[in-house]
Amino acid sequence: MSTVILSINAGSSSLKTTLYAYGDEKKLRSLAKAEVSNINSQPAQLKYSSSAKQDKKDVDNVSDHKAAFEHVLKSFLEDESVKEVKNKDDIRYACHRVVQGGDFEEDQLITKETFHKIEALEDLAPLHNKSAVDLMVACHEHLPNVANVACFDSGFHHTMPDHVRAYMIDQRIAKEKGLRKYGFHGLSYSYITRAVAGFLDKPPEDTSMIALHLGSGASICAIRNGKSIDTTMGLTPVSGLPGGTRSGDIDPALIFHYTSDASKLSPSSTKELHISTAEEILNKRSGWKAVAGTSDFAEIAKKDAPASHRLALDIFVDRIVGYVGSYYVKLGGDIDALVFAGGIGEKSALLRKMVIEKIACLGFSMDDKKNEQLDGDGPVYGIGEHNKRKTLVCETDEDYEMAYNSMMHPK
Repeated sequence: MSTVILSINAGSSSLKTTLYAYGDEKKLRSLAKAEVSNINSQPAQLKYSSSAKQDKKDVDNVSDHKAAFEHVLKSFLEDESVKEVKNKDDIRYACHRVVQGGDFEEDQLITKETFHKIEALEDLAPLHNKSAVDLMVACHEHLPNVANVACFDSGFHHTMPDHVRAYMIDQRIAKEKGLRKYGFHGLSYSYITRAVAGFLDKPPEDTSMIALHLGSGASICAIRNGKSIDTTMGLTPVSGLPGGTRSGDIDPALIFHYTSDASKLSPSSTKELHISTAEEILNKRSGWKAVAGTSDFAEIAKKDAPASHRLALDIFVDRIVGYVGSYYVKLGGDIDALVFAGGIGEKSALLRKMVIEKIACLGFSMDDKKNEQLDGDGPVYGIGEHNKRKTLVCETDEDYEMAYNSMMHPK
């Protein structure tokens, strides 16, 4: 008898879900995937795939994540090829990706108490946690018998030492308001750590690396003996590396020179979601979009791209290289691998080449042919090695990690 798990990964305007089965063979099998994009826009798009069905269509009246979830659930239940799910009660677990987990260090079964704690964390992450909370409510309404589990993107980084997590501000206020570095992309880094350790044939607790999760949201993590010791994102995902629409690190005073309305409520604010103009600018109106006019990295990385695109690319590479150098020193040079992951890290041979060329002085190398054509069964591919220090690409999978953790550590 298989246990069915639904992984739920909410973005600000998207919903990605994967249905898994965990059986007697003690392995996870992907049964189907459903994704809704352009939530809040009309029409939204629903993309569905399983072993027997591929579908992509416009869907109307999707004004929020709850409505998107109804379409996703309907798609799973109507697919007769997914024999493990004949009705709603066949789904045993629903795993929710929660970006900001505050002081939660591990996954949590969602009870009335933990739900209210997670709900309160919206003050720390108004742009990121609300959709996850809405989906918890939707699951409770549509899947009343499911065990809901919160999986925190910040949880992997709870091992960072205090002097890394602390900001140089009044510590009384910092503690009272929860103002410290949390770090994010933790589900991805957890998956990367296990996958790379397996590839190297080492236990995770003996594996050290610099992992780069590079996508429209981008970060880097220094991992010593399987544990995070530092990461580029901080109190919010806006710090560290720039991204598709995020600024990354800036002089904090810059925003007040950029606009005198920085502290006022953004036009995007509603009675449910209160964000400032500053948050709106730094999260939604900066990054590659602001410099190059597009958040599509494939356009930015074209050989014949205009100068504005090249500037965005050079800034991105420069910031990556700076953090890699910093984390190399923090790890004392004791590194098994440099790992590229995330949509850009996995797909852009040019980005990987530019980064490796600039950090060759640290002993990293790359085989151009392997970089251009990843070869192997995955999810980890070797593209270079020097003095036993490897350069790798890892196809990360946050949805799988949520389902895996639910089965390895049942609530």
